[in-house]
Amino acid sequence: MFTGLIEAVGTVRSSRRSSGGMRLVLETELASELESGESIAIDGACLTVATSGADSFEADVSKETIARTTLSAVRPGSRVNLERALRVSDRLGGHIVTGHVDGTGRVVRQTPNGHFLEMEIQPDRPLDGAILLKGSICVDGTSLTVSAVREGAFTVTLIPETLERTTLGTKKVGARLNLETDVIGKYVEEYLGRAEGGRIPPGAWPAGFFGEDIREGG
Repeated sequence: MFTGLIEAVGTVRSSRRSSGGMRLVLETELASELESGESIAIDGACLTVATSGADSFEADVSKETIARTTLSAVRPGSRVNLERALRVSDRLGGHIVTGHVDGTGRVVRQTPNGHFLEMEIQPDRPLDGAILLKGSICVDGTSLTVSAVREGAFTVTLIPETLERTTLGTKKVGARLNLETDVIGKYVEEYLGRAEGGRIPPGAWPAGFFGEDIREGG
């Protein structure tokens, strides 16, 4: 379990493909604090630390993770967002993040607004029913708030702290990102859908809850 508050940005030292998946070696200031077997989120995808040293650690990426996330595209020199797993005693400063990526998306528009940056993202597959106006979403492991929703896309506003401490400030139009929708909203949508034979009943949500319109079935 994670919070979406990025602790460090790491650099990929190497990525070795094998028949079973891929082994990543990453340089980071967090390496000396990591232990073999613990969970770590890499660009929002929950992986397990295989080995760790003074300045780097290794993690295995399964075929499923390669197929569903942007980790398939990392190369030596790629920079990624890192977050260690949440302790029970920690503050939940972002939102509840599982590290189970729902899908990927592409940056389709960027609009500077003073020291802030508005970023519009288009998911590669429909996630509309789980993306709520003013709700939480995890983008490349970063906890953000949805500031606008339109058909097939949504917008987040990146504050100066986020631009400085994560890789999101370096993303250009066309860049692919990992997306994890809010786990609470996901479960509510699923339960309501099952209760109504797979369709969310009209009027189950207040007008505008999903943004500009409500589409039956999410």
